[in-house]
Amino acid sequence: MQLSRDQLLRAYSQMAIIRAFEERLHDEIKTGDIAGFTHLYGGQEAAAVGVCEHLADDDFIVSTHRGHGHCIAKGCDVKGMMKEIYGRADGLCKGKAGSMHIADVSVGMLGANGIVGAGAPQAVGAALAAKMDGKGKVAIAFSGDGACNQGTTFEAMNMAVVTKAPCIFVFENNHYSEHTGFDYAVGTNKDIASRAEAFGMKVWRANGSDFFDTFDTMREVLDYVRAGNGPASIELDTERFYGHFEGDPQRYRGPGELDRIREERDCLKAFREKVTAAGLLGHADLDAVDAAALALIEEATTEARAAAPPDPANVTTDVYVTY
Repeated sequence: MQLSRDQLLRAYSQMAIIRAFEERLHDEIKTGDIAGFTHLYGGQEAAAVGVCEHLADDDFIVSTHRGHGHCIAKGCDVKGMMKEIYGRADGLCKGKAGSMHIADVSVGMLGANGIVGAGAPQAVGAALAAKMDGKGKVAIAFSGDGACNQGTTFEAMNMAVVTKAPCIFVFENNHYSEHTGFDYAVGTNKDIASRAEAFGMKVWRANGSDFFDTFDTMREVLDYVRAGNGPASIELDTERFYGHFEGDPQRYRGPGELDRIREERDCLKAFREKVTAAGLLGHADLDAVDAAALALIEEATTEARAAAPPDPANVTTDVYVTY
């Protein structure tokens, strides 16, 4: 599918904003002003954007503990996200969610999740609601390779097949489940997609470090699911540039591994090379996008630092429907 100039610029902008957001958080966390654990998405930008560029606000996604990229790609307000991570009252969830539980239902982002594999059942529920609504909408469960070993994920995939729910299981295989290598943690058959296939759903595979491969493959998946064929799964092979969490010493990495993947599997670099070689965009166009992304994140950080924390009197609001 040939994208227009505006579509290419938007896709690169989304990836550049995610990268700038995560790189700034990597520095900000060192100040001690951000509470709780943070899991950065840097390196996997093409996966989130390649999937979410096809979606409307009334398509749903459920994210993971590594969810900032999914949030931004789905349309969550970046400044509201930064305030949320800083625990401010004006954050997307009023400062109560932090990094691992950001949500914005108005754009179809049903929430990040700190429990591995816990998002898949929620996505199936959202998919069943979409099926009953009859408007051709879908729900997407983002998961890492670690979630492919979780019972909740298996049960969700089975239920999706039984009910023909329009649910898409997106497995971002970044080769590590926390600190354990994919080659060790996953059984003899290393193909995650085939696990979903065993439940009776159709599966796809794509290079999650290549926006265009992810985007084109996801279009096929969505066309299939929106046509009423039931659930599907896609495995995206990608890499993360940071540790499992901020502060992770990454002693499980091999010598020179991070340097290699930053050189060979940087999705922003790959995007640049493809569009400039094809004459679709120039380096100046992309440089301007990078500068705008950095300026946006600078504004978001400055505003978040200055914003007020939640009022302690509101600690029990927005938690339960009734008390």
